[in-house]
Amino acid sequence: MRRKDVLRQVEIEVRYEGYIQRQLEEIEKFEKYETMEIPPDFDYNKVKSLSTEAREKLMKVRPRSIGQASRISGVSPADISVLMVYLKG
Repeated sequence: MRRKDVLRQVEIEVRYEGYIQRQLEEIEKFEKYETMEIPPDFDYNKVKSLSTEAREKLMKVRPRSIGQASRISGVSPADISVLMVYLKG
């Protein structure tokens, strides 16, 4: 590699370091959510803080993980947070 190419690569890495770090954190969060399982017989009606729409969709789809649940249309990030707290508790 030429010196000019190396300098350009370093400049790009420094400039985008923050963005790259955020992406890596998002990937880590995604992987964590994918492995956080939801019991197949989980009763979403017990989680009163879920929105009505989220509760209905979760009961219909029956996602296997928090990651799957987070990709359901109508299930908000707030609903996912509530669900995670409930499952950990």
